[in-house]
Amino acid sequence: MRVLGIETSCDETGIAIYDEANGLLANQLYSQVKLHADYGGVVPELASRDHVRKTVPLIQAALKEAGLQAQDIDAVAYTAGPGLVGALLVGATIGRSLAFAWDVPAIPVHHMEGHLLAPMLEDNPPAFPFVALLVSGGHTQLISVTGIGEYTLMGESVDDAAGEAFDKTAKLLGLDYPGGPMLSKMAQQGVEKRFVFPRPMTDRPGLDFSFSGLKTFAANTIRENSEDPQTRADIARAFEDAVVDTLAIKCKRALEQTGFKRLVIAGGVSANRTLRSKMAEVMKARGGEVFYARPEFCTDNGAMIAYAGLVRLKGGSRAALSVTVRPRWPLAELPGLE
Repeated sequence: MRVLGIETSCDETGIAIYDEANGLLANQLYSQVKLHADYGGVVPELASRDHVRKTVPLIQAALKEAGLQAQDIDAVAYTAGPGLVGALLVGATIGRSLAFAWDVPAIPVHHMEGHLLAPMLEDNPPAFPFVALLVSGGHTQLISVTGIGEYTLMGESVDDAAGEAFDKTAKLLGLDYPGGPMLSKMAQQGVEKRFVFPRPMTDRPGLDFSFSGLKTFAANTIRENSEDPQTRADIARAFEDAVVDTLAIKCKRALEQTGFKRLVIAGGVSANRTLRSKMAEVMKARGGEVFYARPEFCTDNGAMIAYAGLVRLKGGSRAALSVTVRPRWPLAELPGLE
């Protein structure tokens, strides 16, 4: 069974073909980073228009890469939410139309379930149950996962997501958009503990996060100190260490509450090297395991949508003929599999 996956939730156009027997057959990705860089962030209307231009050519490229024709596709999966409504509508409309034209099922996929299941694309996929940390530019959530669609939200950010805080702090440091990866690279040159930032909401019970105050602390530190490159690197190091430590502390609490031995970290920020190293230490000390997707599958991509689409297809999911997207869509609302 082969599924074509379409991802257009924000500023990446991702197309992939996943085969149940042979794995990933094609993976095409176009990033809009250069398009939005001049504006310092994603411009929704420009994102939607670029998806219109890129989606069909990338589908054609994916079919060519896989050596397949339209009649070889058994279902079309597309991101139906959450995300930018205009961007979602592009992928959903194209995906639903192709499924109708090819007379195959259309599968609406939850973007965050795609991220959560991305580690399943690897050679050593995690078994259920596990704690999942979904950490990206739009989300920071801790979820208890006992099966497909069996998701219990344990904690989430009450303001900025971790990835959003990375990008905003990078901008304060004078880095170009998207600044999160550039801040992490700068932090590698920083001196540890020259600056010490707070670990927000770790001095109280609970699993929620808050990163807006940390961003403000960074802004004040930048304003009060010299602008030489080493100082900026030291501030970047302090900020990254604070975010990573905060995530680690909350993950440990979630693991203690559930008693689970497996931790999955997914979403764009899961590619961060410091975070990966820290979580490896945490899980080794606990006698558990940590799982990630490869870096190219941490950010938005079509492969995770194709895989999640296959899982949902086998569980009986089908889209109606109408095109429906959900810019806001709580993960906990997804049904489990029969």
